[in-house]
Amino acid sequence: MLDLAITCFVFALLALGLRRPFVWVLAYLYIDILTPQRISWGLLASLPISLIAFLLAFGGWLMIDSKTDSRFTLRQGLIALLLVYCGLTTLSADYADSAVEKWAWVWKALFFAIFLPLTLRTRLRIEAAALTIVLTVGAIVICGGIKTLAGGGGYGTLRLFVADNAGIYEGSTLSTISIAIVPLIWWLARFGTIFPRGRLVTLFAAALTFAALLIPIGTQTRTGLLCIALLGVLSLRAVKRRFLYLAMGGVLALAAIPFLPESYTKRMSTIENHQSDQSASTRVAVWMWTLDYVKDHPFGGGFDAYRGNRLRVPTSKAVGTGNNVTIQTEYHEEVGRAYHSAYFEMLGEQGYPGFLLWAWIQLLGIWQMERLRRRWMKRAAPGREWIAPLANALQLSQMVYFVGALFVGIAFQPVMFMLIGLQCGLWSYARRIDQPARRPLRGSDGAPLLRVKPA
Repeated sequence: MLDLAITCFVFALLALGLRRPFVWVLAYLYIDILTPQRISWGLLASLPISLIAFLLAFGGWLMIDSKTDSRFTLRQGLIALLLVYCGLTTLSADYADSAVEKWAWVWKALFFAIFLPLTLRTRLRIEAAALTIVLTVGAIVICGGIKTLAGGGGYGTLRLFVADNAGIYEGSTLSTISIAIVPLIWWLARFGTIFPRGRLVTLFAAALTFAALLIPIGTQTRTGLLCIALLGVLSLRAVKRRFLYLAMGGVLALAAIPFLPESYTKRMSTIENHQSDQSASTRVAVWMWTLDYVKDHPFGGGFDAYRGNRLRVPTSKAVGTGNNVTIQTEYHEEVGRAYHSAYFEMLGEQGYPGFLLWAWIQLLGIWQMERLRRRWMKRAAPGREWIAPLANALQLSQMVYFVGALFVGIAFQPVMFMLIGLQCGLWSYARRIDQPARRPLRGSDGAPLLRVKPA
């Protein structure tokens, strides 16, 4: 029944696109995040459904959809440069076969981030794209939250819709994404128009947030805990009663501790001392290797260049009790260990040029969303009150990603590039509707006849 339901839903989405081509864009968002072809064991599993949706989305926009208000922004140009640069490094990659395999999905993620803003010409389209991303990630999050409550969690053992631990279904990646979408959940609950705002929508938003907070517990990932802490601190800016917010957060955190699994609390304790955990020590060793690697390969080694590392990793542990405690150091040989950090992933694979391009794209998003937030936060014109809160939500999502990316190799994570596409679309939309308000009417002598203040 699950296979039949997913298959019918996917084909229904594609059929709706015949009437409204923008639905194909939403269908691609859904398919690329959830990967229903990996869940299905029937027809979808035998079809290149992601490629089909991708071609329909782009082809429908190119041939049918209006392009009147479509604009190309600076960040889209930077992503295009990054796309070309990654293609060049793939041609000269240290490990050609694995590099081509990664390139097969990276180029789609980058290209779609360039393409998506061109389709987001209205508020309804921006909201529909945000809602599709939240609900699709939410489907995975709800599944994980239920299994966590049922005691089915564990590091590397939480089973979701698919059996393998790859893509968004990887524990640390899902923990980062699940916390990153929380600001968007509440923006949709407060300003969404597709679903009427009310108690049911608020209740669902609260339940989905709770499920998102359960994911780091179910996956037992330290990254998720850091993301939750950062989001809690950053949210202070938008909270009116900050002391009450801090007090409630502290009470909830203390109340939750007795209910946390012992295996989770033990794993979180390694945050303070990474040398006692082999996994954490290996990450540090890989990062040091990467810094040495780019000294000799400033343009990077192409995708999956980490396969060339060979490490001798020390781990320390205390032996004995009381005053007779000694520290023992053991060494482990590691070969071909992944970067476990988006920053070092970019540095090792794309070198200094690729890293600077990627960092420019990310930091420019923070700046643009802050500029939109400040510009629109005090405007009370009807139909414009949603812009500043959405800019704030997208900024918070990206800053959560910054922290998660420190410890997970998600430099090209498709969901985050979808959110970047949303940022570009919002930036373009806000600038377009703001221009008529800033442009005064002028007479034949060039003098302004009337000055119109922005709403």
